[in-house]
Amino acid sequence: MNLSCRSSLRYISIAIVAMLALSCKTKKVIADGTLDESLSAKAIIRTHYDNAIDFKTLSGKMRIDYSDGEDSQGVSVSLRMKKDEAIWISAPFGVVKAYITPGRVSFYNKLQNEYFDGDFAYLSKFVGMELDFEQVQNLLLGQALLDLKDVKYDATVAGGNYHLKPKRPLNLFKVLFQVEPDNYKMASQQLSQPLKKRLLQINYNGYQKIDNWLLPLRIAIAAIDNDERSTINIEYRNVDFDRPMRFPYQIPNGFDEIKLKDDAL
Repeated sequence: MNLSCRSSLRYISIAIVAMLALSCKTKKVIADGTLDESLSAKAIIRTHYDNAIDFKTLSGKMRIDYSDGEDSQGVSVSLRMKKDEAIWISAPFGVVKAYITPGRVSFYNKLQNEYFDGDFAYLSKFVGMELDFEQVQNLLLGQALLDLKDVKYDATVAGGNYHLKPKRPLNLFKVLFQVEPDNYKMASQQLSQPLKKRLLQINYNGYQKIDNWLLPLRIAIAAIDNDERSTINIEYRNVDFDRPMRFPYQIPNGFDEIKLKDDAL
C-alpha cells in the first residue's frame, strides 16, 4: 500500500473511532465525588453499568487532532449517529465521507479517488487489539471496553479514583480500569500486551453535563505498537440529540478500491 492510501486509512479511522465518543446520556448520575474505600468491586461495577448511555440519535461537529510522531493532522467533521446502528461522517466539502455499521466500515476519499469497504480489521490493527462496533463505542463513551461482569475484580482507591484489576490475570491482556467517583464513568482504561509490545491507553479528562446528557470534556487516546506511537485528541462541538435524520451514502463510480494486506498495516 502506498503512503497516500495508508494516510487516508489512518485519517478516516481516527474520525470513525472518534465519532463514537459523542454518544453519552446517563440514566442516573452520582455527583458527590466522594470516594468510599469500603465499596466493593461488585458495587462499583454495578453502578458503572447503572449509569450507562441511553440515546437514539446524535448530530453535531467535532474536532479531531491526530499525530503519529512523523505526521500531525487536525480536522473538524460533521457527524450523524444512530445508537448501535449507524455512524455517518463528512469532512469539509464532503471530501471524505464514511458510513459505519456494526458489520461494515466504509469510506471514500475524493482527493485520492479511492474507497475502502470492509470490516473492523483495520481499526483493530490500528489500536493493536481486536475490536467490534460495541467495544469501540464503549471505549469512547466513558464505558468499560471489556465486559466487567465476565471476571472478578479487586478494587482499591488511589489518585482520587477507584482502581479495578482482575483477581486472576487475563489470558490475552493486562488491564487496569480507573473509575471516577463523580458519575462512575471511566477516568482511564489501559489494555496492554507486553509480549507484543502493544498498549492502548485512554484517558478521560473530565465530564460535562449538557441538559440531561453527560459527555466527556476531552478524550486522549494513545496506541503503541512496538516502536510506533499514535495519539488522538478529541473535542466536542455543537452536539444535538434525538433529532430525526438520514444517512445518505454512496461510493462514487470509478473510484479505486483500497485492498488491505496484513503487511501493509
